[in-house]
Amino acid sequence: MNPVSPGSKRQESLTPRAIVEELDRYIVGQKAAKRAVAVALRNRWRRQQVAPPMRDEIAPKNIMLIGPTGVGKTEIARRLARLAGAPFVKVEASKFTEVGYVGRDVDSMVRDLAETAVSMLRDEERERLRPRARENAEERLLDVLLPPTPRPPRTGPGAGVGAGVSTTIDASLSPPPSSAAPPPPSEPNGTRESLRRLLREGKLDDRMVEIDTADSQPSSTIDVFSGMGMEEMVLNLKDMMGQGGRRTRRRRLSVPEALDALAEEEAGKLIDMDRLVKDAVRRAEQAGIIFIDELDKIAGRESGGHGPDVSREGVQRDLLPIVEGSTVSTKYGTVKTDHVLFIAAGAFHVSKPKDLIPELQGRFPIRVELESLNDGDFVRILTEPENALTKQYTALLATENVTVDIQPDAVAEIARIAASVNARMENIGARRLHTIMELVLDDLAFEAPGLGPTRIPITAAYVKQRLDGVLRDEDLSQYIL
Repeated sequence: MNPVSPGSKRQESLTPRAIVEELDRYIVGQKAAKRAVAVALRNRWRRQQVAPPMRDEIAPKNIMLIGPTGVGKTEIARRLARLAGAPFVKVEASKFTEVGYVGRDVDSMVRDLAETAVSMLRDEERERLRPRARENAEERLLDVLLPPTPRPPRTGPGAGVGAGVSTTIDASLSPPPSSAAPPPPSEPNGTRESLRRLLREGKLDDRMVEIDTADSQPSSTIDVFSGMGMEEMVLNLKDMMGQGGRRTRRRRLSVPEALDALAEEEAGKLIDMDRLVKDAVRRAEQAGIIFIDELDKIAGRESGGHGPDVSREGVQRDLLPIVEGSTVSTKYGTVKTDHVLFIAAGAFHVSKPKDLIPELQGRFPIRVELESLNDGDFVRILTEPENALTKQYTALLATENVTVDIQPDAVAEIARIAASVNARMENIGARRLHTIMELVLDDLAFEAPGLGPTRIPITAAYVKQRLDGVLRDEDLSQYIL
């Protein structure tokens, strides 16, 4: 297992052009932002190829994405992390504006990153160990389905010898010696193998069994304390409470469910957690990505020594050492943030990047302005990406045997309405499409279970009919959020 990247050959093939092409499958437009994150990701691979003395001196070039909401800032960062197989954490800067009162400790983002890295590597190890774990689980399940035959009690001379019981042997009661010793009891290997064959063929899937598995229910008695800057204390208390031994719980499951549960437990036993934690911390340090959203909400400068600006500038100063590079204590050990890539984002409608404290501005040397979306972009968003909204709704209604055929003119009409509403109200970008699609398909989604197998074309006229009342009303805010 490579602790930095799950596939070095795959990383080598991820050229900036290939990264942009992959992002194009899910995100429409925003070429400048895609190029910036693609170069940043490629520089990580390049840094790993540099000799150690220079490698430690090469710091990541953090990125600030500037643009209105709903244009793809978060999606770019999330898809980039998934593409790189890197631990990824998204936080909102506004949640830290009341640090010490109702907010969270800024260091918590690094602890969350370490937790994500451990979870990611644990999943990778489980997948790698799945064949062995499945075999072990199969043996345990066969023991439940076919318990081992108990050894018959000894009745001959010396049956009680060595058992801590005094025994007197009467020679007159002893059986006459036999010329041939009795055959040993045969092991039911044939029966076990037959049962194994039936299990693998799925012919035992209807049977119910009772198995003992480790009780993985987390203790929630002290969760009430979390969220107040006390995360580390809560984690340590949970660890201390969990050291009293693993409890087991008897569960009644079907054979397939029991096999899956036992396989998960066996995979956990096979994982070397000490090595996994060490590798996870290294991956978090060398490949982690932290996305700080709503950075513009903390961009106010201190004015007059009181008011919310003090809190916002205080959060900036708390963020500064994390972004610069510091060491944070986590339940898995210390994590250094010197080579973590930070991607910040904000609309910056009211405040501007220059309103951040100079030290924090200097830690985001790459700034990219994302473009607002128009109706042409909305048409592409509705049709081109692999997870396009039209494809999602078509797949959802297909589960009710309802075939929805969304015509191109309907897509164009939905895009036009979304752009119009964004222009007349708050511009929330592509998020407006979700609300409009729900309004267009609301009745159909409600009535779908009773329609039976049918095909329904969605045309521009259908869209106008469904939104006629909304379009006639000047105050669209009471209809479309």
